Amino acid sequence: MDLSYEPFSGEHVDDPYPMYRMLREHAPVHRGPESGVYVLSRYEDVANAFKNPELFSSKIDNTMRVAQGGIAGLVTTARLLMKVLVRLRTSPSRVATARMLIQEDGPTHGAMRKIVNRGFTPGRIAAWEPRIREIADECMRSLRGRDEVDLVQTLAIPLPVTVIAEMLGIETSRRTDFKRWSDQIIQVGTNTGPDRLIDLKLIDVMGEMLGYLRPIIRERRAHPTDDLISTLVGSQDGEAALDDYEIFLFIFLLLLAGNETTTNLLGNAVDALLLNPNELARVSNDLSLVPALVEETLRYDGPVQQLTRRLTQDVTMHGVTMPAESDVQLLMGSANRDERRFPDPDRFDISRDTKGHLGFGFGEHFCLGASLARLEARVSLEALVPDLPNLVRSRAELELLPSNILRGRARLELKAA
Repeated sequence: MDLSYEPFSGEHVDDPYPMYRMLREHAPVHRGPESGVYVLSRYEDVANAFKNPELFSSKIDNTMRVAQGGIAGLVTTARLLMKVLVRLRTSPSRVATARMLIQEDGPTHGAMRKIVNRGFTPGRIAAWEPRIREIADECMRSLRGRDEVDLVQTLAIPLPVTVIAEMLGIETSRRTDFKRWSDQIIQVGTNTGPDRLIDLKLIDVMGEMLGYLRPIIRERRAHPTDDLISTLVGSQDGEAALDDYEIFLFIFLLLLAGNETTTNLLGNAVDALLLNPNELARVSNDLSLVPALVEETLRYDGPVQQLTRRLTQDVTMHGVTMPAESDVQLLMGSANRDERRFPDPDRFDISRDTKGHLGFGFGEHFCLGASLARLEARVSLEALVPDLPNLVRSRAELELLPSNILRGRARLELKAA
């Protein structure tokens, strides 16, 4: 069967799952006709790729990837690099060699992970639960008593933004800037156009963030407090230590993943409950089912649909040889709907055994903030679910993020039933 699926086209953003099924059945190793990117869609293949970083590497170029474009592409690249150097006020070698956690493998990744893990230990995350409950209760008070409310703007966005800002020790007055930066990063970095990463707006955002964070990072080195930035700069071991620019890159990543993952997880969970009233009745009558609700949402309609890896050598799967240096998209959203692993996968069932789902990835790059996202989602849903049976959608159509990588609701407007 000739499938024209292109992983960056945006054609299937509204509902990618029927196409995922076709890929699993007819083209488990598929090559995008325009991008040349290979796509893996079956659970076993995606899980094995995560387990083998020596073959499926996360170490993708630190420089921005450029679309095919001949001379025009070269001109765009030159403009981009000049903008990077001027706006970020850093050297070409620093941009090219800076380590970023999600783009490293092996010992380098392990050493960096050891540093940032200090800010995400089980004890540190658990200690945030009372504060997260306070924030959730504040959001719910603003939600109740209104004729109509956008759940995304009222709960799903402000809660993780507030938590991340407080973890970093950012003053309250700058939290709107943090959300604006996060929105712009998402818009530029995950849009569906063929030149999706060639956008000077992203460099402007990074420059603004770096200008704000650089003096804070330096201040924390001299006078540490108990916030996450102080944890990142303190007591580092030799060559593994993160410099100021690498700490900035981690915060950049944290803004992207820490905010959007929880925001989209909450919106996707509520949407699934509204579409499955029997499941909503079960969980609203028994809040002890909320953790299972979170896990089933991660499997059924996860906030991260795919991740990129680069092959370090030729790999043959299902009769298709993927050459070394090829980019490969791991479709976690498809793997989590693979009937070979999860029976009746298109049914939303909070009593399902979700063990092994790939909603947060797998292996050495398993999502660093998974425990925080789970805690935020659990606490928020425990506060919200008792109210949900009395709410209905204000409009039938869904407004989804225009992204093939992230899956979430841009708006979720509700009103009293």
